[in-house]
Amino acid sequence: MSLFAEYLLEKTQDQIIEKTYGFITYSFQADSCWIKDLYIKKEFRNMNKATDLADEVAEVAKTFKLKKLLGSVIPSNKGSTESVKVLLAYGMRLDSATNDFILFSKEI
Repeated sequence: MSLFAEYLLEKTQDQIIEKTYGFITYSFQADSCWIKDLYIKKEFRNMNKATDLADEVAEVAKTFKLKKLLGSVIPSNKGSTESVKVLLAYGMRLDSATNDFILFSKEI
């Protein structure tokens, strides 16, 4: 476990899957699994690595009998357009939106 993973678990109870090409953080919320952060190194983008990580989280969520994956975007953040594209490409649908927060969901 990396130092960052230990920190996340201690401070937030968030989980992380780390690979040489990137990482994904997530937490459990009622009947859902919330994907909080996803990062893929530039040289590995457009190679389905984000899908691989999200699929791995979905499998973990299923072991806890969770029904949905959630993902969110803060439109004012740098790179938010790309984040929306990634979530939509993964099959997530718009769930709700406020002034600076968009929530997506996907049944698993």
